[in-house]
Amino acid sequence: MSHEEQKDSTAVLALAALGVVYGDIGTSPLYALKEVFGNAHHPVPITPENVLGILSLVFWSLIVVVSFKYVALILRADNKGEGGIMALMARVLADEGITGRTRQAVILLGLFGAALFYGDGLITPAISVLSAVEGLEVATPLFAPYIVPVTLGILVALFWIQSHGTAKVGVAFGPITCLWFGALAAMGVMQIASHPGILAALLPQHALAFLVADPALGFLAMGSVFLVVTGAEALYADMGHFGRRPIRLAWFGLVLPALLLNYFGQGALLLADPATIRNPFYLMAPDWFLLPLVGLATAATVIASQAVITGVYSITQQAIQLGYAPRMELLHTSGSQIGQIYMPGVNWLMLLGVIALVLAFKSSTNLAAAYGIAVTGTMIITSLFAYLVARRQWGWRKRLALPVFGALLVLDLTFLAANSTKILDGGWFPLVFGGAVYLLLTTWKEGRKLLHECLHTQALGLRDFIPAIETPDTITVPGTAVFMTPYPEHVPHALLHNLKHNKVLHQQVVLATVTVESVPRIPDAQRVAVARLNQRFYHVGIHFGFMDAPDVPAALEWCAEQGLELDPMTTSYFLGRETVVPQVGDAMPYWREALFARMYSNAGTAADFFGLPPNQVVELGTRVTL
Repeated sequence: MSHEEQKDSTAVLALAALGVVYGDIGTSPLYALKEVFGNAHHPVPITPENVLGILSLVFWSLIVVVSFKYVALILRADNKGEGGIMALMARVLADEGITGRTRQAVILLGLFGAALFYGDGLITPAISVLSAVEGLEVATPLFAPYIVPVTLGILVALFWIQSHGTAKVGVAFGPITCLWFGALAAMGVMQIASHPGILAALLPQHALAFLVADPALGFLAMGSVFLVVTGAEALYADMGHFGRRPIRLAWFGLVLPALLLNYFGQGALLLADPATIRNPFYLMAPDWFLLPLVGLATAATVIASQAVITGVYSITQQAIQLGYAPRMELLHTSGSQIGQIYMPGVNWLMLLGVIALVLAFKSSTNLAAAYGIAVTGTMIITSLFAYLVARRQWGWRKRLALPVFGALLVLDLTFLAANSTKILDGGWFPLVFGGAVYLLLTTWKEGRKLLHECLHTQALGLRDFIPAIETPDTITVPGTAVFMTPYPEHVPHALLHNLKHNKVLHQQVVLATVTVESVPRIPDAQRVAVARLNQRFYHVGIHFGFMDAPDVPAALEWCAEQGLELDPMTTSYFLGRETVVPQVGDAMPYWREALFARMYSNAGTAADFFGLPPNQVVELGTRVTL
């Protein structure tokens, strides 16, 4: 690719990244400053000193948290091009030096960060769309009774279209979001032109003076100021779709300037007329532009919500592949674009949660109290993991890594402490919801470990088993039998049951073990490793990345290159299906064993998950008491 073509490609990706990556943070101007100065519990008085102080805090938060921490540092901590808390956890765990308690702590923190992300995934669509539709009330109070119904209608439509995929709609995401950021900048410039003195807030002494003048109020205000950086995790989580260079280009070239101009414009408007605090964003707009702005804002918030929904799908897929969540139905909605997936179960559960949030909180101001806790928690965990990557994989010395990430962690903890004051006002929701998801993830992880230990104690060794059954009395039938097993050194239970009941062996017997590696994707050429055990038995190791769609039949086609020919028409797949029975014991509390048993029985089938042809699958069950 020529230099010019590379520049064009980067520009196109940067435009596409606007909608997916920056949709969330790009809609924060709808509610952030309104929450700071109009908070019902601890509003900041609208004085010149306070407005300059808050805007200075906004400016330096965007510079330090987003520009420095995420765009400059965290984007470097990718996992073979993929980002997000689960990908970062997988990168840390891939380091052989991370062992023992440190490894266990990394896993638990990663799962908790993922659980908090789910809380963010519910709140973002609710608060974003609500804040956009509330512009109708600014146009005329007659719309006030219809704000919640219109919001619910938009959200239901958004989740309804998920099954059709976002590939076609996504083409328009970039241009619409580009228009949105252009509108943000233009409205800000109009107000700043009338009050250019507002630009003095770029100086950090205004932030320091605000915090020193009233430390208690400054501390409380930090919880609302944090709203301007929500969505920063999306920079990292979505980098796999675009790469770090287009994301950085979009941030510094358009997003950051547009956000700052809009926030400073809102500040200038508040200084000119404090009464505009009821909705400073919409009141910046000329009357003729108000209704078009509501439409544009609604489109922008739908795009922001779409990005978060897609992120929830992706993180769920990663959790399943890495063994931290039960199998669920996953559909690919695009044959050409990687990552275009749809998970029906997750989709409808999210819709129910979002509807409940909108009905319970009824306004973006009320929802803002619930926003922040989940995001700050994930940011703290990201900082800790990035420190481990910097020390162990980037080669940073402690005297460099400790001050840099220590300072960022102190800032994250400050934001968390400030947001913790909002727990009773709604911040409890993401904590309770995240705690519930964390309980499910850890119960699945511990339950799977316990189940594997039970199956391991009952298993027969493969090395002694093969010679014992290769006798002249063994009846051989034509074709190939593929037994899916996670234990290559043991005889699969399905094989034992097949011998017991059918009393035959196939001409070729393949023991297939699927391993999900701590990298996003595995090249097809490295997909399988074939080991011949004798004239009849083979072991095939099948490797997928945690972002790959596991298609076992397609992977087995690559066995031909290593001397194992499989005819798809004469191949049967044998699966073991365990019925888990909980019992009182020391391994796990009975209620958690019962919860795991329910999750296990409701998990998606291995046949569907591995893409096995339904009419060639034989399932043989066994009962396992934990």
